[in-house]
Amino acid sequence: MGPVDYLVVEFPGNKMTGEGFPLLLDLVDRGIIRILDLVFVRKDSDGSVAAAELRDLGDGIDLSVFEGASSGLLDEEDINEAGTALEPGNSAGIIVYENVWAAPFARAMRRGGARLVANGRIPVQALLASLEAAEAADTQSGR
Repeated sequence: MGPVDYLVVEFPGNKMTGEGFPLLLDLVDRGIIRILDLVFVRKDSDGSVAAAELRDLGDGIDLSVFEGASSGLLDEEDINEAGTALEPGNSAGIIVYENVWAAPFARAMRRGGARLVANGRIPVQALLASLEAAEAADTQSGR
């Protein structure tokens, strides 16, 4: 298997446009990722968190292609923990996915004697701030 990651994507006011779903399907169709779990949750105004049915989300958005995307990795505790990141009155999609693209690369590296000694993720905000700082430095130095 490739590395497994997760995302919690919040939809303010429970408004889901579905705009990103074709891109998600494209990643799956091209074999870049494999969705292991996809759960939608709502956080009520009282702070309680509960799973939401796909058919109850996104008026006019066909989410049926995602039905049954459940490996069992996500449990009630995970859903509640993800809910702590949500604002009351909002909903979210929790996606657990395998980075399929990485599995052949990792196998090849292991066959060559390599081993993974560290990994991590740079938050997008930190990356953008770093790029902006580098651009500002280039502008100041006349590059």
